[in-house]
Amino acid sequence: MIETGFQTKGIGMRWFVLSAMMILAGCVSPVDMPQEQRPGVAQPMPSGATQQVTPQLFQQVQARVQPVAEQECRRQRATAICDFQIVVDNRPGQPPNAFQTLDRAGNPVIGFTVALLADMRNADELAFVMAHEAAHHIAGHIPRQQQNAAAGAVIFAGLASLTGADVGAIRSAQELGATVGARSYSKEFELEADALGTVLTARAGFDPVRGAAFFNRIPDPGDRFLGSHPPNAARVETVRRTAAGMGL
Repeated sequence: MIETGFQTKGIGMRWFVLSAMMILAGCVSPVDMPQEQRPGVAQPMPSGATQQVTPQLFQQVQARVQPVAEQECRRQRATAICDFQIVVDNRPGQPPNAFQTLDRAGNPVIGFTVALLADMRNADELAFVMAHEAAHHIAGHIPRQQQNAAAGAVIFAGLASLTGADVGAIRSAQELGATVGARSYSKEFELEADALGTVLTARAGFDPVRGAAFFNRIPDPGDRFLGSHPPNAARVETVRRTAAGMGL
């Protein structure tokens, strides 16, 4: 998950204002894509100091990143559903954010809020964030987080029971344990997604280091106890180290 927590300036994003979320779904096989969109042979998109995210740019980035992510998902998780749905959350007032979740059928969903897209400066940043969120699903972070939450709930409830706590106190301890358990490895999950996201971004023909420059513009969460995200410097270093290992 990418969380920014800052206010963005409003720029022309009317194309996002839809009656519902815009879903850019479907599996595109690399062999069916035009030469310039195939992973590994994609040509860089025009770039500048600032490059507004347009519908065309969004679809071009998605067309490159999605098949790469789905291919890696099927390689690593043979039994998982790997048909990504990429959506824009256009609900009013949503803060800058990107997220990965599952729909009721278990399909992986990658979401962007309008505010986050408004702050994106180039295709590399958009590609990196998209690849990062896809990496969460490929690495199985949601079920792993659920397992950690369940384990934490059991441990805390058990400790409360040993102290002779009443039902209400045990329930509160259980809820606290679930929260602690869910966050125990959340920073590690983010760094794992950054590393795999770097690989996916590069395979899709984008510059992950340039894309990770996005972290330099968002508030630094620092290294808070039970914080959900690692320091921005650690994330940028993970991207640089992974990219260097790929010879980039």
